[in-house]
Amino acid sequence: MNTLVLPFVLLFFPLVASTTTQESFIQCVKTRFSDYTKTFEIILQLLLLSAPLPLLIVTPFHESEIQAAILCTKKHGLQIRVRSGGHDYEGLSYRCKTPFILVDLVNLRSVDINLEEEVAWVQSGATLGELYYSIAMESKVHGFAAGICPSVGIGGHLSGGGFGTMLRKHGLAADNVIDAYLIDVSGRILNRELMGEDLFWAIRGGGGASFGIILSWKIKLVRVPPTVTVFTVSRSLEQGAIELVHRWQYIAHELSEDLFIRVIIQDVDDPNNGAARTVQAAFNSLFLGKLDCLMPLMNQSFPELGLKVDNCTEMTWIESVLYFAGYKKDDPLEVLLDRNTLYKSYFKAKSDFAQEPIPEVGLRGIWERFLEEEIVFMIMDPYGGKMNEIPESELPFPHRRGNLYNVQYLVKWVQNGVKASKKHLHWMRMLYNYMTPYVSASPRAAYLNYRDLDLGINGKGEESYSGASVWGVKYFKDNFKRLAIVKGRVDPENFLRSEQSIPPYPALKKGR
Repeated sequence: MNTLVLPFVLLFFPLVASTTTQESFIQCVKTRFSDYTKTFEIILQLLLLSAPLPLLIVTPFHESEIQAAILCTKKHGLQIRVRSGGHDYEGLSYRCKTPFILVDLVNLRSVDINLEEEVAWVQSGATLGELYYSIAMESKVHGFAAGICPSVGIGGHLSGGGFGTMLRKHGLAADNVIDAYLIDVSGRILNRELMGEDLFWAIRGGGGASFGIILSWKIKLVRVPPTVTVFTVSRSLEQGAIELVHRWQYIAHELSEDLFIRVIIQDVDDPNNGAARTVQAAFNSLFLGKLDCLMPLMNQSFPELGLKVDNCTEMTWIESVLYFAGYKKDDPLEVLLDRNTLYKSYFKAKSDFAQEPIPEVGLRGIWERFLEEEIVFMIMDPYGGKMNEIPESELPFPHRRGNLYNVQYLVKWVQNGVKASKKHLHWMRMLYNYMTPYVSASPRAAYLNYRDLDLGINGKGEESYSGASVWGVKYFKDNFKRLAIVKGRVDPENFLRSEQSIPPYPALKKGR
């Protein structure tokens, strides 16, 4: 493999690559820049080395470098992928089966806080941790309603919807976006006014990579109390976990919007038998208020959990960010600036939405299947509150009213190899099939940020709108057609495409 360094890119040309393509692409880039004096540190993290390598990795410092990458990629018939944080469940942001260019936004990660207006501009390459840290350095009573994992990139998170511990109070991260800068397939830089409301609607939950490369986002900060309260109460099967989870389904979405209680079901060592495994349900909570307000609320609404004062800890909102991310109590806030994930492993994930409580017999079946595998999780995030107030059509993310909670299933494994992967994938698909009677149907819904290629992929060559609808309506329901219409207007030739990109709506693509 030959390597060539230019002022803003690191080139990887496999030995089989065309020399003519190399030279012509380099010349295309050169013609767009006159200043070659700046230097920078090259950052490279290809997570799946078995996948085809990109011909070029662009780590831009300026939007003009992205414009050059788009225009030259189009000129040479290549594809393009965009990476912000790298938390892409199926790797579509950094791998491709055909020759492609990777734009890594790692150097575009500034955060500009304006407390007077209670807004911030954040570039797409920033992580959630960098955003949360920047807010905390400016204010003790402001935060942002987004995800739990600090190393998630802003770009993908906002463009897929994005939710975390404050969704019942403040909705999705995308609900709190009020402007953005985007580079379209023609290389134009557009803000909300210039792109129009349809495109601005599409990039807030419809997957931004289908429509352009989003440079930065203007977000609304939210008010948080000076003191919040957290707790985690774990119960095993023997301690009545099934009955507690069953009860949780009836009350979690009805609680005060200041109270978020998620459930994490996982396999653990049996404390009473070191050679055995058991299944545990952890009730993991953030309350936007003090302990003296939380306890009466819990005693009235969920006394079955048996919450005690000793289970709870008061802290600041930013400290709760560390708590939910799995950091230790005494860790400095600067750990939020670490772009590396805290835990790494091979994994497969799927998602669902529950609209009716799962009966106890159904929960017992989940427990039984969990004991057949190791390192498995089922995370249940309650809805209600603000999520019930927003119509399905407000943003491309349609999973609002009528949903009790979101479900994410995860299976992780350490050993590499096809045999190991097949074993764990089989288990995951078996669990997913088992859950069919207990979750949403027509369509069986899924969350875009928990990308799952099992739902379907686009075909080779010209993607069919009807074919893409197989997976598209699961992520977007009735919003999928509107997304395709927007796509047909802004990218009729389908330059920005992947296995699950939005295809152009047929009538617009043909110019009718």
